Amino acid sequence: MDGRTGPLSDITVIDCTMALAGPFGTALLADLGANVIKVEPPKGDGARSVPPLPPDYANPNAAEPAGADYGGYFASINRNKRSIVLDLKAVADKEVLLALCGNADAIVENMRVGVMDKLGVGYEVIKARNPRIVYGALRGFGDPRTGESPYANWPAYDIVAQSMSGHAHITGPEGSIGYPSGVSVGDIYPGTLMALGLVSAVHHARATGEGQFFDVGMYDAMLALTETVIANYGYERKELGPRGQHHPNLMPFGIFPTRDGGVAIAAPTPGHWQALCEAMQRPDLLDDERTRNTYVRRRNQAFVEGEISAWTAARTKQEVVAAIGGKVPCGPVNTAADIFADPHVKARDMITEFELPGANPKVAIVGSPIKYTATPTGFYRKPPGLGEHTDEVLAEFGIDRSAP
Repeated sequence: MDGRTGPLSDITVIDCTMALAGPFGTALLADLGANVIKVEPPKGDGARSVPPLPPDYANPNAAEPAGADYGGYFASINRNKRSIVLDLKAVADKEVLLALCGNADAIVENMRVGVMDKLGVGYEVIKARNPRIVYGALRGFGDPRTGESPYANWPAYDIVAQSMSGHAHITGPEGSIGYPSGVSVGDIYPGTLMALGLVSAVHHARATGEGQFFDVGMYDAMLALTETVIANYGYERKELGPRGQHHPNLMPFGIFPTRDGGVAIAAPTPGHWQALCEAMQRPDLLDDERTRNTYVRRRNQAFVEGEISAWTAARTKQEVVAAIGGKVPCGPVNTAADIFADPHVKARDMITEFELPGANPKVAIVGSPIKYTATPTGFYRKPPGLGEHTDEVLAEFGIDRSAP
């Protein structure tokens, strides 16, 4: 794409986040057209050096050893942003940040409680400069401004939020102590909620002229994601255990083996169950007392799972999907290679290819999942080199760094 055309193209966000949770959320905003200015310390966001890395990044003998000073991890969550370098321990650079905030809609950070305050650029200081600004904080256990937590000063990572929220407890094989998700959902979901919270608060600020502080606790966000843990215990004092490959209440509703992997099948309703039985050429299962509805099938899980597994295991993923696709909710357990070959992914522009700086091959990251007809979203700016846009952004904001 040629530029910022998304529906948030009139919003400017000062992004002081690093690692994964915060940058993921601000990447969503940038995808939607927001003018996201990534503020990095002199040594940059530590995520820049996280693999996968381009060939000339890791080769010190290359003519351009830092043709791209970032890897795929950084690229996938910092696309569509501009980078400036500020040392917030330096008085002059603090003033630059305050000047940026004076003309921005929002600022976001994911440092530990009190860090920005000690640096002299906390919410109250920034609010004095711009009362309309929205200040978003993403922390492990929230900020004392919105609710004091006994864990407020604890550091946190994705795995901590997954575990404390109950998400890890209900993930993994039945009988296990729990497993983390295969993706960093304890970062990604809080980051997503942060983006939603920011847009909502900016909407309020434009309507009232009043900005505000808001935060998203990683633990809190993951509690919202694992709402079924809360609801089951809140209603019946029922503690859900590790889910395994199947739903705790519905059957069939899980992953079944095939000759080349696995396939998801969900047929809890009468119509879907009938379609599945017909595809399996097992009409007897429609009247069997062990399989007559989803709740009975769940009580007889071993039998039902065995009958379906015997059918799927004799076929490939694609053969199963060909037999029931469009009639029964189903889908193959895709590998990355499967995803790249999927016509849906191509049709929906969910893989974005671009050229890295330097002597590097073309690479790919995920595209934007939010699609509009009037205000298209997508990839319009490569992930930035460290400080690549410092002079450009300061000039745009009318900030003279050399002025006394």
